[in-house]
Amino acid sequence: MRIFRQDYQIVIAESGAEALTLLAQHDVALLISDQRMPGMTGIELMKKTVALRPQMVRILLTGYTDVEALIESINCGLVYRYVTKPWNNDDLRVTVSRALEHYETTKSKHLTDMENRRLRAQLGRIGELQVNF
Repeated sequence: MRIFRQDYQIVIAESGAEALTLLAQHDVALLISDQRMPGMTGIELMKKTVALRPQMVRILLTGYTDVEALIESINCGLVYRYVTKPWNNDDLRVTVSRALEHYETTKSKHLTDMENRRLRAQLGRIGELQVNF
């Protein structure tokens, strides 16, 4: 997406399969996918990325109103937002900016949760040592 090249590091895939390969190689914060693409739909791609990049934020572009698929993807937590074509570049920039803020918040919460689990485990080991004395 040319409108983001100045502000962000962009990785572009020509298909869902190529996107999965690139996601395995790059730490990606945000995925923007078209719903209609060769080989798989955008929702199918997003479902496959959950295990690979659980913290990644996903935006779906669609020119078609497949309401059931959109509702399913949103209800399953796959899609942060969907954007209809043709989109307004300024609106898309705001959406991307908010999506990346959401990513940073989620990532920070995840890291804090991991650190808290580590510290609880360490406190548990210290408590066991004190009981043994």
